[in-house]
Amino acid sequence: MAAPHDGPWLDDAAGRLVRPYTVSNGRTRPTSRLDLLSQVMATGAAPIGYLGPEHSTAIGLCEAPRSVAEIAAQLKLPAVVTKVILSDLIDCGALTTKAPDFYHNPTDRSLLEAVLDGLRRQL
Repeated sequence: MAAPHDGPWLDDAAGRLVRPYTVSNGRTRPTSRLDLLSQVMATGAAPIGYLGPEHSTAIGLCEAPRSVAEIAAQLKLPAVVTKVILSDLIDCGALTTKAPDFYHNPTDRSLLEAVLDGLRRQL
């Protein structure tokens, strides 16, 4: 039986009822160049054509800029499937993307300390 907060896509015993590759129609390569740190944000434009429930959920999650990693975690999907979904939304103009500002130096000490502080606050 599905947990009430998970909707029909998850089952307590079986796990995900719809396999991730079906969510992306079997595609494993996004059309947009995205990495886990890429920031995506909704443009406000309505997507044209049919989109699955994961696409709609992703748009809702992107009202404020979010990383691909955050969206994958919220959707409970593998990163590659999430990238395909986000790519679909970028292609139809519903999302916009940009590389994070600190991308040039991901080992910056102040950045790593800020991440560590954020993790500590979560625990």
